[in-house]
Amino acid sequence: MSVLLETSIGDIVIDLYLDQAPKACLNFIKLCKMKYYNNCLFFSVQKDYIAQTGDPTNTGKGGCCVHAKLPGLGHRFFKDEISPALKHSLRGTVAMANQKPNENGSQFYITLRSKVEQLDGKHTIFGKVAEGYEVLDKINTSMVDEKNAPFQNIRIRHTEILDDPLDDPDGLAELIPAKSPEPIQDEVLQSIENEEDEAKLQERMASTLAKSQATTLELLHDLPDADIAPPDTDIFIAKLNPVTQDGDLELIFSRFGAIKSCEIVRDWKTGDSLQYAFVIYENAKDCEEAYFKMHDCVIDDRRIFVNFSQSVAKLWNKWKTGSRMSKDDVKGGAETKGKGRGKGKGKGKDKDAPPIMAATELKRNGDMSGDKEHSFVRDSRSGRDQGVPMRQRSRSRSRDHRHQESHRDRDRDREKNRQRDRRR
Repeated sequence: MSVLLETSIGDIVIDLYLDQAPKACLNFIKLCKMKYYNNCLFFSVQKDYIAQTGDPTNTGKGGCCVHAKLPGLGHRFFKDEISPALKHSLRGTVAMANQKPNENGSQFYITLRSKVEQLDGKHTIFGKVAEGYEVLDKINTSMVDEKNAPFQNIRIRHTEILDDPLDDPDGLAELIPAKSPEPIQDEVLQSIENEEDEAKLQERMASTLAKSQATTLELLHDLPDADIAPPDTDIFIAKLNPVTQDGDLELIFSRFGAIKSCEIVRDWKTGDSLQYAFVIYENAKDCEEAYFKMHDCVIDDRRIFVNFSQSVAKLWNKWKTGSRMSKDDVKGGAETKGKGRGKGKGKGKDKDAPPIMAATELKRNGDMSGDKEHSFVRDSRSGRDQGVPMRQRSRSRSRDHRHQESHRDRDRDREKNRQRDRRR
């Protein structure tokens, strides 16, 4: 009386102890006949101890015996059949797994070493592995997480009965499917053998990290949606010459297509250029052409940096202020109308916020002009800079400035009086 288990890493043949555990053998072989174990995971692997499977939910809390499936019976479990003659003395011993005595369902385990005496007299042993010890070695050496679940899924893809002398219980024929369920194909973990494999792994890890960070920002209400994407018609230009004007930049970039707005971001107080700008095109094709043609070009004796904008500040500001957001906003970011041409100096009313990635890069490379406060990402329309109200900061700076000037004037008058006294 034998059963073949076709797993994702090889085949295992199990011989059953029909004389010592008839109920457990009947339950196991009829569940195999019903294809109950197909696609079940080895959800728990404890190295040099046991490997557990047989739960369709793959949680260790599910599964039932064959009698629960038959009409008119409805018993989820059957009682233990513990024989003093059967011990966990051999590697590959097969026994029923249960949480409490006499609660045997469909789950079973296979020992991964010999002499597991602590399980003797507690679980129903109903078989042993006859072939496939190399598969047990692979299971035993598999990498697992903190819950003992293998990182690479190990599944029972198919069960085949090699010898079944037992008659089928009444009603079992209706439960046997016409064909086996389709096997679940798990993603295979690839080994890193060259630089290309390592680059793919790094890209995948970066994508996973970015998704995790976006989800965190959504939970912190810093993003309206974790899946939000920046607009594909905006490009970011950095390392500009301070003398470059908005009109000059728009004239250069307009040869690639129609521009909605072109604006150099300026210091809010002095109006001096912060040496980066945003250009918004009518369509994405023109934006792509501008990126490929203008990156690393020289404008006003300065080699510029061009990249696609990663900023969602406009959409974030709409969401924060409770403004109505359209479908176009969610798909590709909010649109704003910039003034386009500028004369250089002025109040510097920025309509765009610099993207976080680009601003960080500029700060690291030392390409940001101005003092430290200007190197941080600022949303000018909302008036916030790193979560601190700009107006409040400007007022506090102006108060500090006036206070310092008054101290300097007072010290200057005192010094003049001392010099006049010495001359006398």
